[in-house]
Amino acid sequence: MTDAPPTASALVVDLYELTMMQAYQLGGIDGRATFDLFVRRLPVGRDFLLVAGLATVLDRLEKLRFTAADLEYLASLGQFRDEFLQRLEGFRFSGDVVAMPEGSIAFAGEPILRVTAPIIEAQLLETVIMNLVHLQTLVASKAARVVLAADGRELVDFGLRRTHGTESGLYGARASHIAGFVATSNVEAGKRFGIPVTGTMAHSYVQALGDEAAAFRSFTEAYPDTVLLVDTYDTLRGVDRVIGLAASLGDQFRVRAIRLDSGDLGQLASEARRRLDAAGLERVQIFASGNLDEVGVKKLIGNGAPIDGFGIGTRLGTSQDAPNLDIVYKLAQLDDRPLLKLSTDKATLPGIKQVWRREDADGVVAGDTLGLTDEDLPGRPLLVPVMERGARLAGGAEGIETARARAASELRKLPRAMRRLDAGIEAYPVAVSDRLQTLRDELASRA
Repeated sequence: MTDAPPTASALVVDLYELTMMQAYQLGGIDGRATFDLFVRRLPVGRDFLLVAGLATVLDRLEKLRFTAADLEYLASLGQFRDEFLQRLEGFRFSGDVVAMPEGSIAFAGEPILRVTAPIIEAQLLETVIMNLVHLQTLVASKAARVVLAADGRELVDFGLRRTHGTESGLYGARASHIAGFVATSNVEAGKRFGIPVTGTMAHSYVQALGDEAAAFRSFTEAYPDTVLLVDTYDTLRGVDRVIGLAASLGDQFRVRAIRLDSGDLGQLASEARRRLDAAGLERVQIFASGNLDEVGVKKLIGNGAPIDGFGIGTRLGTSQDAPNLDIVYKLAQLDDRPLLKLSTDKATLPGIKQVWRREDADGVVAGDTLGLTDEDLPGRPLLVPVMERGARLAGGAEGIETARARAASELRKLPRAMRRLDAGIEAYPVAVSDRLQTLRDELASRA
């Protein structure tokens, strides 16, 4: 047993990866393999993905080692030979990685990431790469939709307490920040990734003091520049107590905002705004939370609710309406031999591929083409080298703020219908090049 984070272990892998690796070794199969990571199809209600998780993958590849305890456990299973365990003892990733940079927009069927390495190395990575990119791309894609719905209003990640594990909350905070959220309640995410952290009070503070007005005064004595939660008992009475506190403190009143967390948020925000403005507190903002996602945010803003920012929790951290992606990691080439699958609903495209994206005269993305890397196709190539011979390149060393800036730029380039979140109204065109289609057909005819 160990208290180390489980995802730091090389044993975060499905058993069949290891049994195949041993079978490759026993069979003398050690060619250079290329695997593509992609999403087969988008979830219902999604028109695009926002890519995240690459930096986490590269960190893991740099550090991936089998410890003595790992090897001892594998030996105890009785399935692995000494010569294979000896190879694992010296394991270091020596391959290349090409990927869409974090903050890129991706569509179904497009390689998000490509690994080229000796097949024994590349096979080991399937489970962990899928896991790390899946979670962060899932949450970033959900968060991007909230960012579009919020139309410039500030967003804070509140997801930690109900995510599926603390690491999900940690990497979910990272993904939502890349998508455009300004801060998180997750203190560890702030420490690890440099994300601004925020948080003030809960209902329990008001309950513990037993007097709402006294609780507000006490909390602002400790934290003058704060946000006061006003709905513990009666929301509008809570607003009036904030107004009363302002009157008593005069120039010492520095409360930044009130927070609404229940009830008809639109109606309550409108009445709260009216009362605050009438009291000369126009600078006090209104922040809303409580089971919100892009649908709720879009409705509130569309109805004219005077809300300045939102806290988004459970529905973001779990991507409640689309809790998983059909993400896969599939072999596309071994040495110089292109490979494909023809399984029903799970077919793949062969060869080493690139994605080219075209933009119209206004800078709006107009279509992608998936082709072979040695083709010269219109548009800009999306996959860039990020790791070579196991060493991270400049393209793989970007900070989170660079990824965040890219995401903001890429979201602005989406067609209007996608920015409005009208799923399915305008299908984004992703074509397969003639050469790639011909290669696929030739291989399929010989299968």
